[in-house]
Amino acid sequence: MAAAPGVAPVRARFLTSKEQFHAYLRAGGEEEEEEKEEKEEKEEEEQVSSAQSEPPAKRVKAEELGQDGESRGNAGEEEKERPEKKRARGQNKSRPCMKPSSYEQSRLCPSVTQGCAGQCHFGPRCRFLHDVSEYLAAKPADLGRRCVLFDTFGRCPYGVTCRFGRAHLGDGHQNLVNAALARQWEGKVLVRNSLSKELQQRLRKRKFSFRKAEEFLRALRGGKGGNASGGSAEVSNCTAPHEGLGDSPVLQEQGEDPKPEVLQSSRGAEDAPKPEAQQNSQGAEDAPKPEALQSSQGAEDAPKPEALQNSQGAEDAPKPEALQSSQGGEGAPKPEALQNSQGAEDAPKPEALQSSRGAPSIPTLGPLTDEDVTKLRPCEKKKLEIQGKLYLAPLTTCGNLPFRRVCKRFGADVTCGEMAVCTNLLQGQSSEWALLKRHHTEDIFGVQLEGAFPDTMTKCAELLNRTIDVDFVDINVGCPIDLVYKKGGGCALMTRSNKFEQIVRGMNSVLDVPLTVKIRTGVQEKVNVAHKIIPRIREWGASMVTLHGRSREQRYTRSADWEYIAECARVASPMPLFGNGDILSYEDANRAMQMGVSGIMIARGALIKPWLFTEIKEQRHWDISSSERFDILKDFTNYGLEHWGSDTQGVEKTRKFLLEWLSFLCRYIPVGLLEHLPQRINERPPYYLGRDYLETLMASQNVDDWIKISELLLGPVPPSFTFLPKHKANSYR
Repeated sequence: MAAAPGVAPVRARFLTSKEQFHAYLRAGGEEEEEEKEEKEEKEEEEQVSSAQSEPPAKRVKAEELGQDGESRGNAGEEEKERPEKKRARGQNKSRPCMKPSSYEQSRLCPSVTQGCAGQCHFGPRCRFLHDVSEYLAAKPADLGRRCVLFDTFGRCPYGVTCRFGRAHLGDGHQNLVNAALARQWEGKVLVRNSLSKELQQRLRKRKFSFRKAEEFLRALRGGKGGNASGGSAEVSNCTAPHEGLGDSPVLQEQGEDPKPEVLQSSRGAEDAPKPEAQQNSQGAEDAPKPEALQSSQGAEDAPKPEALQNSQGAEDAPKPEALQSSQGGEGAPKPEALQNSQGAEDAPKPEALQSSRGAPSIPTLGPLTDEDVTKLRPCEKKKLEIQGKLYLAPLTTCGNLPFRRVCKRFGADVTCGEMAVCTNLLQGQSSEWALLKRHHTEDIFGVQLEGAFPDTMTKCAELLNRTIDVDFVDINVGCPIDLVYKKGGGCALMTRSNKFEQIVRGMNSVLDVPLTVKIRTGVQEKVNVAHKIIPRIREWGASMVTLHGRSREQRYTRSADWEYIAECARVASPMPLFGNGDILSYEDANRAMQMGVSGIMIARGALIKPWLFTEIKEQRHWDISSSERFDILKDFTNYGLEHWGSDTQGVEKTRKFLLEWLSFLCRYIPVGLLEHLPQRINERPPYYLGRDYLETLMASQNVDDWIKISELLLGPVPPSFTFLPKHKANSYR
C-alpha cells in the first residue's frame, strides 16, 4: 500500500492508528495487546484492499458532483460551513516558564554549599537556608545511587544539594572526595569562554575599551554614513586570495577622491595638506585628502618617506630617519616621543622616550609588546581549513554544549555555539555569555552573532576577539523569526546592503580570526538575491559563506533549492561556500557535495538523528536499536548534569533541554521499518508500532510520552510540572 503524499513510507505490518498507538503505550507494550492490535491491522488492510483503488475522499466528492457537475455551486457553501483546521505554526510564546522557585521552595545558601557558612554576605537578610538538617528534611528524594560528577571528576561541587548525594555524602553530611581521581583533573580547563565577574563589572559600568571598533566607527562617521568602501578600490599588498578557505583580502581605498572615505584597516590616516605617517593605533582624522592605507603598515605620503618599522609610529620632521622597532629614534631637530605600543604624538617639543629606558607613562608588568595594536593583514590571519568537513549548524535552544558533545562523538568536525545577541553580550548578561562556552573536545569551534547595526556588532566582535577562544566568528543573516527580522537583524540584513557591508567590514577589521556569514536565498519566496550578495560579501572580507537553500518566507515548508546553491557556489569562488538544507542521509550528503559546494552544514538532520555524521563518514544506513538510542539520551543527560549541575535546578534544566530535543528525535523512523530508503526530512512519520515498546515510545509525538522518557533518565518530575516545546508544530497533548 503506497504511502500518502508527504508521509514517510513505513511497511504496512508496522502501521497502526492513532488510537491503537496510544492504547499500546498505555498498556505498557504487553504482548497480548500487541497481538490484538496486529489482528486489527490485518482486518483493516483487508478492508482497504477490497475497496476501490480511488481514495475515499475523492470517491465521495465524485459521487456528490454527479454527471453534469451541477453540485459544484453547493460545494463552496459546504466548505464554508466546514470548520477550518488551523495549522500549528510558529512559537509557543505564552508557554509556561518554570522558575527555580517552582522546583524547590527551600534552597540552601550557596555559602553553605561552598563550605563557608560563616561568610554569607547577606547575613540575617539572606533568604536561603543555612541549616543543613532543615534543608535535608525538605529536600526531595535522591534520583539515583551514582553521581556522574563524582564518578568522573572524583568530587561533586554541589555537596548536599546534589540529587545523587548518597554517592558522595559521608557521616555528618560530609562531602567525600576521591583524591586520586581528583588529582587527574587538577589544572585542566574543561570548558572555556566563561564570563568572569571582573569582565562583567567592566561591561556593566561601560569601562571596557573598544579602541579598534571606535576607530572604525569614527572613520565611518567621517564618511557621512556611506558605504564602507569609498570609490575605486585596490587590493592590499597580500598575495592573491587563496583557493579554498583562505581569507579574502580586504579592499583598501584610494586617495583620489577629495572627500574623506571610510577606511578599512584598524588605523586611520592623518589627512593634512602634507600627510603625516599613519600610526598603527590611531583613528582617522577627516581632512581633504585621505590616502590609501596598507593593511599592516602606515604609509607616508611625504615627498621623501623613510623606512618605517611595523610596530612604531613615524616622526614627521622634514628629514625623518629610519626608526628602530625597539627604540624611539631622534631623527629631527624636534624629535617626537615614541612608545613601543603607541603612535607618534604631534606635540611641538616632546621629549624622546626609549622603550628600554626612561620612565614609562603607564606602569606595566613584563615585556612591552605591540600585539594589542598591530593589525594583522588578511593573509596573516588564522586560516579556516574546513573544506569537506561536516559542520554542525548553530541551533537555537537545542544546539547547547551537551548536544554538541553528542554530535562530536558521532563525527561532527566543526561546531558552532547558539546564536548570541550582540547587545546582550555587550551588557554582560550571563545567560547570553553561556551560549559562547566551548568544551575542550570541540577542536574547531566558532560563535554566531546576531545584530542589526555596525556599532554594536563591531564592538562585540572586538570584545570576543580579546576575551574568548574561538576559531571563527559567524554573522547570522538567516534568522527568519519576526522578533529579529523586525529589528533589522537576521534575514533583514539581506535587504539593508549598506548596513550589512559596514557590519562585515567593521567586524573583519577588529577580528584576528576568520569571519564567516550565514545567509538564506532571500526574503521573498520566489525572489532569490543570494547570488548578487555573495560576491560582495567576498569583497568585504568574509572568509566563507554558508547558504541555506530556502527564503525567509519559506521557512521549512518547502524543499531546499540545491540547484540554486550550486549556482551560488560557482559565483562565490574562490571563496568557499557551504550548503545547508534537507540532509538526513549519506545519499543526501553525497548529492549535496556533487553540487560543487566546499562542504555541508547539517541542522535539523542532526537533531533528528545525531548519528547522521557517522552514517555520512561510513557511507551506510545505521539501523540503530532503541537501546542504543536510549544510551545516547543517557549520555546527553550525563553531559547536561556536568554542564548545568546535579542539584535540583541543574537536573530540571537538563530535563528541559532533553524534552526540547525529544521534540525532534520523535521524527526519526528506524531503518528496518521503512518501505524504501532513505527517509526524507520533510516526510511526516505515520503512526506505527516499533519492534519493541521503547522504540514505539520514542516515536510518540505526545508531550506526556516525552516526559515519561525523561523520568526514566532523571527521575519523577516536580509537582505541577508543565512543558510545551518551543515550536507549536512539534507536539500535541
